[in-house]
Amino acid sequence: PISGNMVDGDIQAQTDRVLTNISAILDASGLELKDVVKTTCYLKDLGDFANFNRVYGSYFTEDPPARETVEVSSLPRDALVEISCIAVASGSG
Repeated sequence: PISGNMVDGDIQAQTDRVLTNISAILDASGLELKDVVKTTCYLKDLGDFANFNRVYGSYFTEDPPARETVEVSSLPRDALVEISCIAVASGSG
């Protein structure tokens, strides 16, 4: 799913793509979303929070990681959302 191309669409489509990409990166490292302990979510418009959160919640269904969500004035390539995360391998902490 990681192509380097921006996905067209609204906050829900972009959030889905970001989390799909994060899942693929984690998988390549032998990790899963359940190993994520913290995310930082950057939204271009906090007015999109409810729609963002709906998609985000569908990926983190049990024991969601600690999260901070902030509004920023702009993101690279005019994205609506960007997410960074920290994951810890089981037995590492």
